[in-house]
Amino acid sequence: MLPPDHPLAGVGTTIFAEMGALAAAHGAINLGQGAPDVDGPVEMIEAAANALRAGPNQYAPGDGIPELRRAIADHQARYYALSVDPDAGVLITVGCTEGIAAALLGVCVPGDEVIALEPSYDSYGAIASLAGAQLVPVTLRPPGWRLDADALSAAVTERTRAMLINSPHNPTGRVLDETERAAIAHVAIEADLVVITDEVYEHLTFDGNRHVPLATMPGMFERTITLSSAAKTFALTGWKVGWATGPAELIDAVRRTKQFLTYTSSGALQHGVAAGLALGDAPIAEIRSGLVAQRDLLIDVLTDAGFEAPVPEAGYFVVADAAWTGATNGLEFCQRLPEAVGVGAIPLSSFYLQPERAGALVRFAFCKRPDLIAEAGRRLAGLTRP
Repeated sequence: MLPPDHPLAGVGTTIFAEMGALAAAHGAINLGQGAPDVDGPVEMIEAAANALRAGPNQYAPGDGIPELRRAIADHQARYYALSVDPDAGVLITVGCTEGIAAALLGVCVPGDEVIALEPSYDSYGAIASLAGAQLVPVTLRPPGWRLDADALSAAVTERTRAMLINSPHNPTGRVLDETERAAIAHVAIEADLVVITDEVYEHLTFDGNRHVPLATMPGMFERTITLSSAAKTFALTGWKVGWATGPAELIDAVRRTKQFLTYTSSGALQHGVAAGLALGDAPIAEIRSGLVAQRDLLIDVLTDAGFEAPVPEAGYFVVADAAWTGATNGLEFCQRLPEAVGVGAIPLSSFYLQPERAGALVRFAFCKRPDLIAEAGRRLAGLTRP
């Protein structure tokens, strides 16, 4: 049992585990967690398998294998014209989640404040608490989910140390536009803040939307820790191979913490990711194209069932309003849904510091096989209006 004054004393099981277990218990189609039903490029899997067979199967270097660090530096240069030192400016992490933890623990001290866009991934607040920091939300509001520049400026205090910016955004699917990025850069530079960016959906943007890293903006590279992962880009979420890139001083701060969290991750999987990054655009484009079709299918089945479901610009998820069913609380709705109709979802309340602000909004994942999405639609059609 955690002591009552522990930073995580009030934190229960993550909502993804809770809803996943509920879906499994009722044999429901799980449209909750963002885990694809089909694995990514076979070339990556073969490269990892070959590395396992060839060995050595011992600790990989703490910073990550040189081949992957060079591949990530090349990736940043190719897609974003960012010059990153593969030795001092790239660090391999156990997924983006560890990167977020190591970054926050590396730059924050007790009493600091960290600004984040709300709704925000549930690990952000928990990790900030472990660092002794407080998460300060700047709320994006439906249906447009746009950043209010005045609200961002107003959130800064003398205790603000960092901003944690997620774009493309989970759960809303928003891609920050030029005006929003400029507002973030202005505040960061004016207040001399560290910016930590969660960019795991960087390549999964749709309909002409394009992700532009904050680190590419004038005055931002030297203050930005850019985090990403192979998990979403290549539909290999179980691999948990992520990375941090940026200026040597900030990456060193992440490294100092990361070495005492996991030290290193699987060398064989790192070889697989390096092979994936060498494949070029084709496999990423194929995954993105499949997601667009799956997104459109999910929008159709949700709309047919009665939900209001705006079309996301990126990512894995659709945010839908369940108020038409008479629901006022998204958590209660999602707790009933697996047993009622055999579908699992995630309440948006888990992404808010004040859960009641989410109302009846819920998140459905479209990174699933079309036949499962279609079957989920048939089941959701059994929901009735009050």
